[in-house]
Amino acid sequence: MKWVRTFRFGLAAKVAICVIAGTAAFFSLFGFINMRMERAHSEQLVKQAADRVADLILRSTRYDMLHNNRDALRNSINDMGSEAGILRIRILNSDSQVTLSSEQAQPSAGRVLKAVREIENTPSCSSASCHVHPANQRVLGVIEADLSLATVDAQIARRQRALTWFLVAAIVFGCVSAIVFIWVVVYRPVRELMAGTHRVADGDLGYQLPVRSEDELGELAVAFNKMTAEVAGAQAHVEEQVRRKTAELERVHKTLLASEKMVSIGKLAATVAHEINNPLFAILTYARLVLRELLKHDIPTRNEMAEQLETIERESKRCGDLVKNLLAFSRQTPSHKEANDLNVIVERAILLVKHKLDLQSIELKKALASNLPAVECDASQIQQVALILMVNASEATPKGGTLEVSTAFDKAADQNILRVKDTGSGIPPEILSRIFDPFFTTKEDQNRTGLGLAVAHRIVEQHGGEIEVHSVVGEGSEFTVGLPVCTAADDRVRQEPAAVVGQHQ
Repeated sequence: MKWVRTFRFGLAAKVAICVIAGTAAFFSLFGFINMRMERAHSEQLVKQAADRVADLILRSTRYDMLHNNRDALRNSINDMGSEAGILRIRILNSDSQVTLSSEQAQPSAGRVLKAVREIENTPSCSSASCHVHPANQRVLGVIEADLSLATVDAQIARRQRALTWFLVAAIVFGCVSAIVFIWVVVYRPVRELMAGTHRVADGDLGYQLPVRSEDELGELAVAFNKMTAEVAGAQAHVEEQVRRKTAELERVHKTLLASEKMVSIGKLAATVAHEINNPLFAILTYARLVLRELLKHDIPTRNEMAEQLETIERESKRCGDLVKNLLAFSRQTPSHKEANDLNVIVERAILLVKHKLDLQSIELKKALASNLPAVECDASQIQQVALILMVNASEATPKGGTLEVSTAFDKAADQNILRVKDTGSGIPPEILSRIFDPFFTTKEDQNRTGLGLAVAHRIVEQHGGEIEVHSVVGEGSEFTVGLPVCTAADDRVRQEPAAVVGQHQ
């Protein structure tokens, strides 16, 4: 029923109704005019035939009239009156009196056409010896012939019926043809367009219409397909942007959570460090003073006491180093940021760790990109990050291993990238997510505080960057640090790939 209602009141239905009504009206008018013309033509032919019949009767009876031969005249009229289609023949005088008539009038089964022909007074009539008419009398009488129109009416009726059936067939054929034409050319493309519009409205933005013609509806289908393709592309672009922004928001959210965690731990670490820093300094100072005074006196237990005082001094120093790392982690002192060359910072860190690498027989590979845009950072803090990563890498790499240090520019992220890769033992997946947690360490040395990577992570976050790690057990680890470039950096450097300068040491 829904389909019937749609077809009945839709655009195609309205066009079909107009075409059917126009076709029916045209053929009806054409049939009416044609039948009227056919009837008029038939009646005209009958009138002409009646005139000829009347003229024939007049000519056939003229001789008998001139000789006043009534018996022969009556026989002629009776013979002609018995012909099919002639109902009756009469002769009337000038006073309209019937002087002679066919013996029996045939019954009429329809319309009757009366043919009347004047009997004019000719010179032969006025001079005839049988009966003399005055020469000044123009009309002597008339001949009437009643002609039946039943045959003509039957023929006209047959033609009218045939024409009616022809008109009905033409109207039906024209209407069916119009419906089929409208269905194929108008209704189906419009329905497909409506269905496509509903599918697009329901979310199927990539739906394509079939192009069945090259007319306006075909052009409309092509334009619709072009529109949906552009909308689908725009949707994919928007979805990609949403995905990227969502991922970025998730990363920022995780960073904020980690930052809050780090801030809380940093405050705690700063409080503890300040609280124990002065007592530790006093213990270390008094241990040194007592040791110095003890060495001036020669007592039996001097060496044993000196060893104990040295233990106190050594452990106090270790506690002092722990306090220093806690203060570094808390970052209570503000950083001084300015435009710096990342390659220069990395080179300084390499100089500090190069001696350690030589002692461990670790090969250093550098791949520092040239023409890097400047980064706005605290050079000493970023140098500390690079140093922490390289020291950790060297400690995880056995003798004869390789340490790779590289820099590059990431145009998509608008960042300078620092990569530190080693060929060490790698980090197990179960602890990979915890390596940036404060006081977490995998090293067996009990003197390790586990704050190195946490400090590096905190510094990178404070600079608006990000630090990631990729590690495979038995193959090594790779740390990646991304730092935003200065807003006033050279655009030429951002558009062109940075040239890589390779150096092996």
